[in-house]
Amino acid sequence: MVNGLIGRKLGMTQVFLDDGAVVAVTAVEVGPCYVTQVKTKAKDGCEAVQLGFGEVKKLNKPAREHLKATGKLFRYLRDVRLTDGDSLQVGAKLDVSLFKAGDLVDIVGTSKGRGHAGVVKRHHFKGGPHTHGQSDRERRSGSIGSTTTPGRVIKGMRMAGHMGNARVTVKHMEVLSVDPAKNLMVLQGAIPGAADGLVLINRSTKVKKTRVAPPTKGGKAVTKAPAKTPAKSAAKPEAKKAS
Repeated sequence: MVNGLIGRKLGMTQVFLDDGAVVAVTAVEVGPCYVTQVKTKAKDGCEAVQLGFGEVKKLNKPAREHLKATGKLFRYLRDVRLTDGDSLQVGAKLDVSLFKAGDLVDIVGTSKGRGHAGVVKRHHFKGGPHTHGQSDRERRSGSIGSTTTPGRVIKGMRMAGHMGNARVTVKHMEVLSVDPAKNLMVLQGAIPGAADGLVLINRSTKVKKTRVAPPTKGGKAVTKAPAKTPAKSAAKPEAKKAS
C-alpha cells in the first residue's frame, strides 16, 4: 500500500459540519500521480516507489530518459514508501481515491518565506520600553550574553535572522471530504505554504492522543478526595526531669 501522494495547495475556505459548526478548511489538489520508478530493498535499501506529479511538455535529456518508460514528463518527483509488501508497476496511476473521509494524514510543505526578520516578528518578543529615552530600542532583542562567563553567545540563542521557507510537517489532519472526479481533498485546518505550493500527503502512522474524560456520576464529574493525613497529637511531650 502506498503511504502518500503528491498534491498542490489550492487555498482555504469555510464549511459547515453536520452539527452546524463552521470550521476552516484547506482544499488540496491530490494527484493524479504516476509511478516513475520502483525501488527495492536489495537494490536501493528500501521498499518505495518514485511518484511523478505535474505533467509538463519539456524537460532536459537526462530527465526524459529517466521517465521514458512512463511515457509522460513530470515536473515533480518524490519517493513514497510502500507497506504490507505491495508492489506497483512503472506507469501505474494513483489518485485521491486512496483516501477517504475521516482519515488522518500528515501534510508536509514549505512555509512562506519571510526574508530577514527581527526578534519581534520571528520569536514574538515584547521589545524594549517605550519611554525613558528608549526611542531606538522598541523592537530590539536586548542583552544576548552573560559577561565574562561564558563569554560568548550560546548556540540556539533566539535572534534576528532568516524566517520561513522551511520544511514544515502538520500531523493528524482530518480528511473531511474526497472528490475523485476533481482530484480534490478537503482538510480541516491550515497547511503550510502559499497557494499553488507543493505538498506531500502521508498517512498518519502515530495514533492521535485523545483526552480521556473524567468519570461522571449523575451528570457530575467524580473526583477523588485527597488522602487524609493522620492528625498530630496536640499534647506536648513532657520535659525530662533533670537528674
